[in-house]
Amino acid sequence: MSPNRGEWTTARMPEMDEQIVVVTGANSGLGYEATRAFARQGAHVVMACRSEERGETAKRQIRTEDAEGSARGSLEVAELDLADLDSVRSFADEFRAAHDELHVLCNNAGVMAIPRRETAEGFEMQFGVNHLGHFALTGHLLDALLDTPGQTRVVTQSSGVHERGDIDFRDLHHEESYDEWDAYAQSKLANVLFAYELQRRFDDADADAISAACHPGYAATNLQHRGPEMRDSTLRLWAMKAANAVLAQSAADGALPMLYAATAPEIEGGEYVGPGGLLNMRGAPEAQRSSEISYDRNRAERLWEVSEELTSVTYDLERPATAD
Repeated sequence: MSPNRGEWTTARMPEMDEQIVVVTGANSGLGYEATRAFARQGAHVVMACRSEERGETAKRQIRTEDAEGSARGSLEVAELDLADLDSVRSFADEFRAAHDELHVLCNNAGVMAIPRRETAEGFEMQFGVNHLGHFALTGHLLDALLDTPGQTRVVTQSSGVHERGDIDFRDLHHEESYDEWDAYAQSKLANVLFAYELQRRFDDADADAISAACHPGYAATNLQHRGPEMRDSTLRLWAMKAANAVLAQSAADGALPMLYAATAPEIEGGEYVGPGGLLNMRGAPEAQRSSEISYDRNRAERLWEVSEELTSVTYDLERPATAD
């Protein structure tokens, strides 16, 4: 882990003209705010959204909010349903057909603490969307990342809740028992394990690429509303909205760790970035230490192998030496 490098805001983002960025879940919350920030620095942002209609609405809203020309970059909306691996492959195929380069991939979209659901392939929804969908997406876009001149980056959005998580390889999809928060914590730990393992493989392949994980702290987004809405629980929904209003930082502030990990020149591969303020829930982004389990290379390698089997996506990177 690198030391705290002081206060960081979007004012310190580098110019990104002629750079191409993919942001999943770009139509709302953290993804929306990150998209705005990248565009303001001149990047071409591919807004990867489950709903093209909502993506187009978000694109128009960004253009309206930045009508004075502060968003110098360009925006492109593309359909991506991380709960359907066919959609993931189609998105990647269409991206590669349209673009020769990819400078930054932000694996941001996710679901949180929802009633048990399954993806198109029968994966538990939180593990399937938050981890497996992004694992497959990154694998499909790997050539674009590695073929791009200069250093490229993959930033994977986790959560402080990963600290309570473990990977239950015996019941990975929680078919025997299901707790919404345990399933969420498992998926967010998987995000960190994946980010670190990807960096190890980048290093072994001498790839000019960085993989980092981040978390937003406690940020007010629609993510918190999804579970109560799916349960039709008005009480839980209003309690969550009240907590957001009183305790949470804004989505724009919550996006700072992702933007820092994606653009700051001092970021090193294999770092975990989050807010450095009260209980790591708010404040300026800094490099932090994730849970002890997240540094377990044996867990990470096993998760990688299982992820390849489940998604049928393999990475053309050398396997790192197994830790003692």
